[in-house]
Amino acid sequence: MSKSLLSEIRTPEDVKKFSQKQIPQLAAEIRKKIIDVVGMNGGHLSSNLGVVELTIALHRIFSSPTDSFVWDVGHQCYTHKLLTGRFDHFSTIRKRDGLSGFPKHEESPHDIFNTGHSSTSISAALGLRMSRSITGTPGKVIAIIGDGALTGGMAMEALSHAGEEGKDLIVILNDNKMSISKNTGALSQYLSRLTMGANYQRFRFRVDHAIHTIPGIGDPLTRIIHRLKRGVKGVLFKDNLFVDLGFEYVGPLNGHNVEELEKVFRDVKMLSRPVVVHVQTCKGKGYSLAENDPSTFHGIGPFCISDGKVEKYHTTSFTEAFSREMLACAEKDSRVVAITAAMAKGTGLAPFQHRYPNRFFDVGIAEQHAVTFAGGLAQGSLRPVVAIYSTFMQRAVDQLIHDVALQNLPVIFALDRSGPVPDDGETHQGIFDIAIFRSVPGLSMLAPASVAEMQLMLRWAFQQNSPVMLRYPKAPCPTEQDAFSLPIEYGRGVFVHREELDTLVVCTGGIYSEVHEAANLLGRSGKPIDIFNLRFIKPFDESWFLTQISGYQNIVFVEDGVITGGICRDIASLVKARNPTVNTEVLAFQEIFYPQGSREEILTSAGLSPAHIADCVTSLRARTLSDSRL
Repeated sequence: MSKSLLSEIRTPEDVKKFSQKQIPQLAAEIRKKIIDVVGMNGGHLSSNLGVVELTIALHRIFSSPTDSFVWDVGHQCYTHKLLTGRFDHFSTIRKRDGLSGFPKHEESPHDIFNTGHSSTSISAALGLRMSRSITGTPGKVIAIIGDGALTGGMAMEALSHAGEEGKDLIVILNDNKMSISKNTGALSQYLSRLTMGANYQRFRFRVDHAIHTIPGIGDPLTRIIHRLKRGVKGVLFKDNLFVDLGFEYVGPLNGHNVEELEKVFRDVKMLSRPVVVHVQTCKGKGYSLAENDPSTFHGIGPFCISDGKVEKYHTTSFTEAFSREMLACAEKDSRVVAITAAMAKGTGLAPFQHRYPNRFFDVGIAEQHAVTFAGGLAQGSLRPVVAIYSTFMQRAVDQLIHDVALQNLPVIFALDRSGPVPDDGETHQGIFDIAIFRSVPGLSMLAPASVAEMQLMLRWAFQQNSPVMLRYPKAPCPTEQDAFSLPIEYGRGVFVHREELDTLVVCTGGIYSEVHEAANLLGRSGKPIDIFNLRFIKPFDESWFLTQISGYQNIVFVEDGVITGGICRDIASLVKARNPTVNTEVLAFQEIFYPQGSREEILTSAGLSPAHIADCVTSLRARTLSDSRL
């Protein structure tokens, strides 16, 4: 049995010591390690398996961290982590206090720029490159971006600026014809046509090599040769977007041929102008199940490696509840259309896409366009639903305000992954949406607490002639309660449990499960509570609510959003202003970025676990008792 190569690597310089004959073994070891760990922890599998050879070649030619790699999104950085001294801790990836599943500068100097959202790499890399030019800091800057991320407008803006600056920025375009779902759009089709570049580049590099061997070459000959190369380029390769933007272009190259990649990277390293290196890879390579179904294995929970099966729970998730109701609504109303930004499976819209392909739009990783596009659909009398993760909706704030709300267009926004998001860390927490969107005029904002409420709220949203936002967590739906099936009343919530006790807990729908469990803890100790589900984040019927809670001595407000700008702090202030004798407490996420962990771990660190909620109720009751004795 041959000795392990991967375990010998402590710095990326160690990768350069291996011979070309040893690279296939190293690549195989890396793939096995990634598959084994993702099988245990969950994580991004397909994207990481696809860039193993590419990452090896980059580290064999460039010298990190002097040469800096900026990974777009960062969900393909596992090989990079293994090659930069993190092999011994790799089994902790995505676990609390373990390695991040994304690049993280606090974790290693080899992660030069933190990422987690798409289409940011070229902008960040150009900023780093320009800073080095100004400060005189040596080293190359390399942005690695997928063809899916290139569909984001920000990436195109950065390409335009980089071409204008003319600095030696290196952009590696990892073309696997996939983002999370299969790529769509003209840009994807365009990349598929870029096949002649390799002919020109082979010619160009041979000429460059020959020129460098000529002693005492002068400027006139250099100019002649430069014009000759441009002429050959015009014959062999026309209409290249990257060339038109001011880049040199190399490719497409076989992204799994390390020797070929190394040769090109060695030449590219000598260039003094910006260059795009177009590399074609197979997403999920080396694990047949991921190769055959890269979308399912893009981001996956712990799974059985032998058959790829993920443990299934019988409870319905909020995403599944949304998915089913979308089909039901679309069946009744032909105006219903669905929009996603490269997340058909993640948002639960894949069944809609299958059943109503002509009423489904995947716009690529372009959340801004998705929202304004929906505005146009609504203006044209359709009923669009934009399904986007809460953390990605942050990228389209202006579009929601300017292109939808300002015109009062009936667009429905389905914000999946609101509240705490397990395992992905700071970049993916959906805790800011309430604070961001609650102030938008004319926008209704609701938070379903169960399957029944998801159905009722989505149907209610379709009846409105103004924008509506539904926010819900990445979590299983709780057991149904009778109150969840009560009709929607504008701006009003429901009592899930009401015996007119001394203490009431008021919550947003996404954290009802934890409140319910806290109520069980208190009930078992003989100190039950009442529960009120807000339903509406906005609008909020203040006068009605005040009449409903008039008999309570203690009220605890629990919100699965950040406390600053949240709904619960404002309601608590309202209650205290009306009746200063009522003791109130607000539990919500603090104004910090919460690290990775399970949902339970994140809520515990934020003081929002069932035990914390129960302890808060107990403390508040004790305070009231103490005040009454004074």
